[in-house]
Amino acid sequence: MKVIICGAGQVGWQIARHLSGERNDVTVVDNNPDLVRRATDTLDVQGIAGFASYPDVLDKAGARDADMVIAATYSDEVNMVTCQVAHSVFAVPRKIARLRAQSYLTAIYSDLYRRDHMPIDVVISPEKEVAEAALQRLSAPAAFDTEVFLGGGAQLLGLSIDEDCPIVNTPLRQLTDLFSTLRSVVVGVRREGTLFAPEAGDQLFVGDSCYVMVHADDIRRTLEIFGKSLRKQERVVIVGGGNVGLAVARALEGRTDRVRAKMIEKNRKCAEHAAEELERTIVLHGDGLDAGLLSEAGIERADAALCVTDDDKTNMLAAVRAKAAGCPMAIALVNDPTLVPLMEPLGVDAYINPRATTVSSILRHIRHGRVESVYSIGDAEAEVIEAEVLSTSPMAGKMIREIDFPEGVLVGAVRKGDKVLKPTGSLRIDDGDHVVIFTLAGDVPEVERLLQVSIDFF
Repeated sequence: MKVIICGAGQVGWQIARHLSGERNDVTVVDNNPDLVRRATDTLDVQGIAGFASYPDVLDKAGARDADMVIAATYSDEVNMVTCQVAHSVFAVPRKIARLRAQSYLTAIYSDLYRRDHMPIDVVISPEKEVAEAALQRLSAPAAFDTEVFLGGGAQLLGLSIDEDCPIVNTPLRQLTDLFSTLRSVVVGVRREGTLFAPEAGDQLFVGDSCYVMVHADDIRRTLEIFGKSLRKQERVVIVGGGNVGLAVARALEGRTDRVRAKMIEKNRKCAEHAAEELERTIVLHGDGLDAGLLSEAGIERADAALCVTDDDKTNMLAAVRAKAAGCPMAIALVNDPTLVPLMEPLGVDAYINPRATTVSSILRHIRHGRVESVYSIGDAEAEVIEAEVLSTSPMAGKMIREIDFPEGVLVGAVRKGDKVLKPTGSLRIDDGDHVVIFTLAGDVPEVERLLQVSIDFF
């Protein structure tokens, strides 16, 4: 597949890293020569320095025979014009654009833009994706990471292993004997900074972080087994009243189970806008790092603090201050992945990586075969892929133990019809089944081969 990625920032670079690693023909375009050089020096990609919306620049990038254009520059307008030029001048079959401005999103989602007028096949909204990720974190306060699969039938939980965990030093194979009816699988473990897919004889140690795929009905029981409690969120303090904070507050107001939310926003104009848009949420104007203002927002009585300003360090410090004030759950929005290792020492319970959520959303729309969902873990270290098994797949008709999976791959859940099943060695994978697979980044191409890559990408 020939792909042109417009924008060589964090998101564009990660998408290029994924696609080039899977032997796609990738060209990166950016008006910053240094970013283009970084991409070409570190990845197996071609690079063009120039404005992505210029027809001559797209022509140099190979738009005449490209299969897809991904417009992920920092400018909404450049991304939209790039898609328009790719469609009108070069007839590129597939166009994906990242758009931030709410006004554009409102118009597009309400069908005010007809496809022939604004030919964007897929619109990715980072703020919308991040807001949904934040709500998922709030719904599973004991987990540092979470994602839903199989239409809500299964959920990935990132759980930290502490001294209170009852299954510390227990070989994973014994969990099946101890909890025979438990439908959960440990698919990934991070130990001393290294992420790996565990084997049956591996144990969990204090200080590990593990990823567990859980049947939706067994979430509470799984959390108890891992020594976690499922707390109900009734009071939430949101630090940051921008697009993300506003979207989260709106969603909390729309819930049937009443959640009392208070918001702190430093920018007066932004705070006034949030106050006008929200009905039940109390908006306070001031600095989220101000201990007095946090106290006025009731941080010591809150069940969770969600720090989602546009500054990573502010989010981290606000989360630390919330924890110090007695808030049991603090979540921070962190763009810089190099800051993530500081989360645990600082006592921050969970984090949201906007880049990872945006990358996951884009990958979901460009994967081969019948891929339903893709979730990127860590700094693009691994993926969790949900896909339908095709009749031509090497997996079809085989028991799981008979499938030649790489060492870095584990099946987390299988759906047959309307039933979500725990994968066992004797479970047969049939045509039409939906599987959720954890795979380290280097094993993604082999997983796609097993899922049977489709010749028709679109």
